[in-house]
Amino acid sequence: MVEGLVQRLRSIVGARGTASARPKRIEDWRQQLRECAEAKGGEVSARIRAAALAQTYLQLDDTGRKAFLKLIALEFGPDPARVATAHAAYQAAIDTDAQWDAEAELRAALRSARIRILTQFNAIPQGVKFLVDLRADLLRYLDEEPGLAPLDRELESRLAAWFDVGFLELQRITWSSPAALLEKLIQYEAVHAIRSWDDLKNRLDSDRRLYAFFHPRMPMEPLIFVEVALTDRLADSIQALLDENAPVFDARRADTAIFYSISNTQTGLRGVSFGNFLLKRVIDDLQRDFPKLRHFATLSPLPGFAAWVRRNPQELAVQGLELDAVELATGGWASDSTLARRINEALAEVAARYLVLAKSARGGGHEPQDAVARFHLGNGARIERINLLGDNSPKGMQQSFGVMVNYLYDLDELEENVENFACEGTIANSAAVRRLARPK
Repeated sequence: MVEGLVQRLRSIVGARGTASARPKRIEDWRQQLRECAEAKGGEVSARIRAAALAQTYLQLDDTGRKAFLKLIALEFGPDPARVATAHAAYQAAIDTDAQWDAEAELRAALRSARIRILTQFNAIPQGVKFLVDLRADLLRYLDEEPGLAPLDRELESRLAAWFDVGFLELQRITWSSPAALLEKLIQYEAVHAIRSWDDLKNRLDSDRRLYAFFHPRMPMEPLIFVEVALTDRLADSIQALLDENAPVFDARRADTAIFYSISNTQTGLRGVSFGNFLLKRVIDDLQRDFPKLRHFATLSPLPGFAAWVRRNPQELAVQGLELDAVELATGGWASDSTLARRINEALAEVAARYLVLAKSARGGGHEPQDAVARFHLGNGARIERINLLGDNSPKGMQQSFGVMVNYLYDLDELEENVENFACEGTIANSAAVRRLARPK
């Protein structure tokens, strides 16, 4: 993407740029940024300035990019004197005819030059994608450069507005979709790696569906995508679901849709949430195409389970397991049927307690520890079933000792579950899960 955009920008502004962050170059950047912030001239001038600035940034190395972003963050915020004057005028104008004009001036004073600079990138080719990637850089630098936080907050706010779900387009991706787009699915799949073109073709077969959200300004860049299997039962094994040699199921007989992978693709959109809208749109689409569908569920990983057990070894001790978390993660025990049965019985109870009782520091300690659980429960699903050895791959063993979960989207309960989870932290779960979660 970078090489292609640089070439297009050169067609606008000509060849220029450097890969270092020398003092003279920093002064050049400062001047470029001031010109962008002042927004003098017409649309063509603004486009040329923004293109030149983007080309400068893209040709910098990591050190240069960090210095460039620090310059924007630290020198192009709101003018403190103007803010103070506008605030005093607003306070004096309250309950007078001048209040609304004073409020408008205060709002204008608080609008930083950073926002004016960022907004101008919309005018250049692939400008929205440029800003998404720029924020991905910002997020990498934040821990060591806390001064970048104001710029990150402003950029996140802009992106949240530009990527409002009302602007997004839901598309079904098939084996006939452009090869460049299919290659990006392979690149972006974050849950269950796509091993080959044959693997991808299997995931796009007649008993499968793959949907993605796109932004009109990023037509070949999926923002988030979900992979769906059409079946006649609640799936309990990702190995079986992704078996390329398994017979193709007759989708006309399907009464169950299994969401088995949801991948966010753009690091720069972290904090911009549209996954819940994706699932709702997909359910509507599936119901239209397959009227016999009655059940909508996931086959989901527990990405934080093994780490939580390592921090809470007493959970294994309570269940009488003789293996510690490190030994469990190797997966060697799974080939011994007698040992596996005993371990899995214990893991089922530990996993249920993790899902129902373990809390995160987020939300005042009321939210589930597991990020995937937070997502699905927040969308109104309930924890339906715990699947032992549902993912026996090395990754599955390392992150959850092979355990997977079905979250069930009961369309009659969604609204009530969302309300109870948001207001009271209530975790909807089946009777079977509640029995497993009871303390011994």
